[in-house]
Amino acid sequence: MSSRQISLAELAAHSGVSFGTSGVRGLVVNLTPGLCAAYTMGFLSVAPSATRCLLIGHDLRPSSPDIARACHAGARALGWKTVSAGALPTPALAHAAQSLGLPAVMVTGSHIPFDRNGMKFYHPHGEITKADEQAILSSQAPADLHDLRAPEALPDVDPAPLALYLERYRKVFAPDALRGLRIGVYEHSSVARDLLHDLLRSLGAETIGLGRSDAFVAVDTEAVRAEDRANAAAWVRQHGLDTVVTTDGDADRPLVADEHGEWLRGDVLGILCARALGAGSVVTPVSSNTALELCGSFPEVLRTRIGSPYVIEAMARASRDPVAGFEANGGFLLGSDVTISGHTLSALRTRDAMLPILLVLAVANRGGGRLSALSAGLPSRYTFSDRLQNIDPAACRALLSGEADVAREFAMLPGLENAAVAAIDRTDGLRLSFSTGDILHLRPSGNAPELRCYAEAASPRRAEELCRQALARIAPRSG
Repeated sequence: MSSRQISLAELAAHSGVSFGTSGVRGLVVNLTPGLCAAYTMGFLSVAPSATRCLLIGHDLRPSSPDIARACHAGARALGWKTVSAGALPTPALAHAAQSLGLPAVMVTGSHIPFDRNGMKFYHPHGEITKADEQAILSSQAPADLHDLRAPEALPDVDPAPLALYLERYRKVFAPDALRGLRIGVYEHSSVARDLLHDLLRSLGAETIGLGRSDAFVAVDTEAVRAEDRANAAAWVRQHGLDTVVTTDGDADRPLVADEHGEWLRGDVLGILCARALGAGSVVTPVSSNTALELCGSFPEVLRTRIGSPYVIEAMARASRDPVAGFEANGGFLLGSDVTISGHTLSALRTRDAMLPILLVLAVANRGGGRLSALSAGLPSRYTFSDRLQNIDPAACRALLSGEADVAREFAMLPGLENAAVAAIDRTDGLRLSFSTGDILHLRPSGNAPELRCYAEAASPRRAEELCRQALARIAPRSG
């Protein structure tokens, strides 16, 4: 390679591939081997270098193995050894990085469509910070990286990272914690689809595989597709299930349906999990359900911008142990060690789907196996979210800059005609609380050209209606 250098910020600007809410995201056609190698090199410039060994894992997207090969090539170009963790959940890779004291790169686009992908980066102590992101973008890479040749094939998979993750949960839950439960596993293209069966069965459950797909399915736990809602209800009836569980593509966000096939909102699942842990401090983004405060279970609640880096940053300021965090998408972060059934579960400060699935199911099973009874015990606040896709980012920014205009638009929605805006929150996007108790929150996605809308109301039907009406109202103005 030549000695001429170029900043990663320049490469990011030219390619359109840069950091979003969590990790690097972009179109697959722009995620060239050279660019992926450059991001890997940039990460290694801020990563602990004592071992000079990098863990690399990936999800099941068609483009992920090729991107992983480029990551291996970039690390090796700097003289680092690499270990292939293969296809595994993002939290499993993060846990392995923590357990083995190694930095790690996860190739994943999470829930976004298959024509996009990305990378997430982990120090041995957890996710990189926003400051790390800026340091990576400021790093220099060889200008001729486009000539870099990735290895023909990925190295043989080291089974240790996935085995460590399985052991993490098997050691803290009793072998009969889920005995008697009949659980549907919605497999689709989740990288955890086989692991879920292994874990659930090892804890005594009977599992049935559902909806396995060879093609990538973009399951978004914040905007559940109509077909996935219909499928869950049908599967529960057809197979006599107590629950249906699944995750997004890289298994850091869970979805859990109750015995009626109704998917629990991610933030409701987060509250139930935090309560089961006896959390003293809970950190969550501003978009999460306000039942968190209203339930009175937690001495300290901290609200943040949307994105796990912000939750992690705020968990460091939390004052009451145990410390837990979650996002509206259901991803759960454990900020301190906790005890479950007399066994210590170590902190894992990254989004994880497995802990909320296993813990909430175990709690429900002790109480008779009905998940609906757990969620019914929370205050009657319901959320619904959806999105406008393929929006013009400039039009979106212009829309959100005029809070008075947006409020006037929403004042024309049924039920809000005579409502006053009781509070405006600009922590992340635009969140309007109305005198009726309804809440509408708009924000641009940090990972894709999308505008997300979160609605909260006193009934599930009202929350869904409010969200859909708001999106229909603002769609013409969002480009």
